Amino acid sequence: MRKISDTIGRLKALHARSNAEHTPAGTSALIRLEDFGINPGALGAWYYAPETGTRPMPLVVVLHGCTQNARDYDRGAGWSQLADELGFALLFAEQNRANNFNLCFNWYETSDNRRNIGEPASIRQMIDCMIERHGIDPGRIYINGLSAGGAMTSVMLATYPETFAAGAIIAGLPYGSANGIPQAFDRMRGYGSPDGPALADLVRAASPANGPWPSISVWHGDADYTVAASNGDDIIEQWRPLHGVDRAPDIVDMVSGYPHRVWHDESGRAVIQDYRITGMGHGTPLATTGDDACGVSGAHMLDVAISSTRRMASDWGLGRSVPANLMELPPSSPAKDAGLPPRKVVQSDGGPPPTVATSITKTIEHALRSAGLM
Repeated sequence: MRKISDTIGRLKALHARSNAEHTPAGTSALIRLEDFGINPGALGAWYYAPETGTRPMPLVVVLHGCTQNARDYDRGAGWSQLADELGFALLFAEQNRANNFNLCFNWYETSDNRRNIGEPASIRQMIDCMIERHGIDPGRIYINGLSAGGAMTSVMLATYPETFAAGAIIAGLPYGSANGIPQAFDRMRGYGSPDGPALADLVRAASPANGPWPSISVWHGDADYTVAASNGDDIIEQWRPLHGVDRAPDIVDMVSGYPHRVWHDESGRAVIQDYRITGMGHGTPLATTGDDACGVSGAHMLDVAISSTRRMASDWGLGRSVPANLMELPPSSPAKDAGLPPRKVVQSDGGPPPTVATSITKTIEHALRSAGLM
């Protein structure tokens, strides 16, 4: 028998859907998640579980950045829109001003970046509640976040690696690199982070798990002056030893005109991906026009002609398929047989490698978009 809270939640969802068959861009279909646990981190929670989704559904957990809230981030990134299209559920954790005046997740506080305490424990309780009430597939849970939400994504992937199939960190920082506000500001500026082996050891010590580890992707603008892009490199170095992959990626290509790198493990699975958005500052990469349009631009929601929302969903197998050469190596290749994939240069968009003139044109276009002139 369903719990009364589940029935109420479903009635609210049906009421929301009666206003429109699909969630249009620029709106949010989120419903408040009540009574999800003892909530030691004192966070709010919002969810969306489209009726069209096939049970058990995948779940995408989303963590907003500083000064943002769940519904505004959902409208900007377009997650409700995509959940309606593809039939997966959403869970948004939301910071309270009583916890942090700027609404940042407290990724740098020792009381909020450890397993089974504080904000991470609250988010884990929200996930358990979604599994129980809304028919979630426990093997298909994914997480992503921006800035402080990206840093808290690192916390969740490190402290509860058994929970997540994959995660994406947008303009975030590696797990455990800072304890306290002074260190947090230094790390954001790119100073003083531990080296790669020490970063990996921080993840190993964060939970009883010893693998398998979730796959990760890093999204960072190379003109980000709020969280230095070197933090993206540190995240890769944190997870590279855990997945047992070499320093050099085995695929280097361009996606929507931006540099993209992929590391595969010995089984041929893509375990680390790196998207560097040239000319972009601090924010979530969006495409608000064209075939991949999703979400609306705004503060820290940047239209740079690539939808990180759609790309994450595709990388996780929730939407359009990613070209096979990005997800896994051929079944019988010399590199795979040797256990060390070669470094390859491919073009994931199906065309030839970009010319210098094409790259210059893309750079100019991205600069004009960032300035609001295009």
